[in-house]
Amino acid sequence: MTDRNVVHATFCLERIYPVPPARAFAAWATAEAKAAWFDGPEGTEIYERSLDFRSGGAERLWGRHAGGKVSDFQARYFEVIPDSRIIYGYDMYVDGLKLSVSLATIEFHAQGQGTRLVMTEQGAFLDGYDDAGSREHGTSWLLDKLGAVLTR
Repeated sequence: MTDRNVVHATFCLERIYPVPPARAFAAWATAEAKAAWFDGPEGTEIYERSLDFRSGGAERLWGRHAGGKVSDFQARYFEVIPDSRIIYGYDMYVDGLKLSVSLATIEFHAQGQGTRLVMTEQGAFLDGYDDAGSREHGTSWLLDKLGAVLTR
């Protein structure tokens, strides 16, 4: 029998991007724009990418990493306020096993000519997957990729 347990963790990441909030927000708003930075490691084969970016909408990114691991990000958008805030919840699966359920809040603040992005994630890590540090590292990597896209 599987040992059932939940470990809770919260992390907050901040980035300063040299573009206005509208441009930083737009990088999240369409499947094409988000695909430029929100993906897996090099060599990931995408099985499905869908995005219905609106309050009540959903997103999925499902694919196989070069090493063979299959990840499946399934999100539901609770609040989308243009150029200001995004709140979504998501389930994360690896090889069909649910690892976590998270709530993410992304805030866009004007700072001079740029944007200060603040992302807070609250996670429930399930049944032995107590690796919030890995999740924080991966999310930080994605926000750095977003920054590289925004400064091109």
